[in-house]
Amino acid sequence: MSNFSLGAKARSAGYRLAGFDTIGSTNTEALAAAAAGDPGGIWFAALQQTEGRGRRGRQWMSPPGNLAASLLIVPDADPDTIATLGFVAGVALNRALSSILPQGMIRVGIDGADGLDGRSRIALKWPNDVLADGAKLAGILLEASKTPAGNTAIVVGCGVNVVAAPEGVPYPATSLRALGVDRTAEDVFEALTDAWVETFALWDDGRGIGTILELWRGSAAGIGAPVAVTQDGLVRRGIFETIDSSGRLIIRDDTGARFPITAGDVHFGATASARS
Repeated sequence: MSNFSLGAKARSAGYRLAGFDTIGSTNTEALAAAAAGDPGGIWFAALQQTEGRGRRGRQWMSPPGNLAASLLIVPDADPDTIATLGFVAGVALNRALSSILPQGMIRVGIDGADGLDGRSRIALKWPNDVLADGAKLAGILLEASKTPAGNTAIVVGCGVNVVAAPEGVPYPATSLRALGVDRTAEDVFEALTDAWVETFALWDDGRGIGTILELWRGSAAGIGAPVAVTQDGLVRRGIFETIDSSGRLIIRDDTGARFPITAGDVHFGATASARS
């Protein structure tokens, strides 16, 4: 049986919770709540998803014991600003993990401002993944819909590999258990709900996006390294220079030209350097 609970900060901020052992998709449940007129501020959390999905309709496998969590909100911001909520979720998830993982596994703050020596084992991958030792540990999916009143509702979905990583996927994946971390999905969820309250307050309906992006850069994977981005079958290679004020990935190619990337599949390391 699941034993999900909100963190103290989330409870104080008025968030609500619907917890499940097994569900088709927490994002689907949240979208249904939006369609029914829920005002937002409610988390849906489950230990197993049978119909989970990731970006571009890809399946997100979530076996028993992993965390699937989705937050329904109705933010007061324009659509372009709302799109940056993925970075809010990334920073919040990074902060949540930093609060429950052993010291030295994760870097938070601005450009490693926490003072940890060496490279962080856990980092954020543009646009919406969390990596551990270069393998996918967690993913984030934003979906939008309209409320009956015509407002834009956003579902922020987070999937964390707590006890197991999916097999047969086209990218390396890992779990907290594989990293030697003995924490439960409920532990991760409670930490996430409190970290969300803090990070969402910094975002401040989009007015604080500069702060959020600076925090995201400070925990990013691959800045300054070769990167390859696949878009509709085409591959652009270069150096991952930064993310700009809109959250676009900026690539610098061999000629020194800079190109903004708004969407695509990102690869680092040998894959990024290959010229096949």
